[in-house]
Amino acid sequence: MLAWGNPGRLDDGLGPAFAEIAAGWRLDGLNVDSDYQLHVEDADRVARCRRVIFVDADRTCVAPFRIERIRAGRSGMAFSSHSVAPESVLALARDLFRSEPEAWVVGIRGYEFDEFGERLSQSGKANLRAAAAFLEVALREDRLRGTTSHETEKTHVG
Repeated sequence: MLAWGNPGRLDDGLGPAFAEIAAGWRLDGLNVDSDYQLHVEDADRVARCRRVIFVDADRTCVAPFRIERIRAGRSGMAFSSHSVAPESVLALARDLFRSEPEAWVVGIRGYEFDEFGERLSQSGKANLRAAAAFLEVALREDRLRGTTSHETEKTHVG
């Protein structure tokens, strides 16, 4: 699991907060890592996984969170040192290491982003708890496999 965001920018810290929760689940084979952003070097780590879940704050999704299956982006994609999308990390894993793990992205609805502060909004915290509760059960019961974004949103989020 790769989570990212800046805990010093209010709800942008939802990804790292999720990683803290997930690290306590004690699930066999679950590795959790968190950083301020995704990096091209994450492709090496992703390439060694059967399944990867990317977790970040989301400014626009319907609360409490969204979850959707994703695939590698096109080869030759553009990225900068400040912006690497999960699909780009997957494309690098595919192109450099010939690995295409099952991949999901979780966006946790946040509300406060444009100020500095090491706290989450009350609504962001509630959405974080909902996302963590759903993912913990889904991983324990291996319910992500074969689920589409629409089915997940319909059964839990919507």
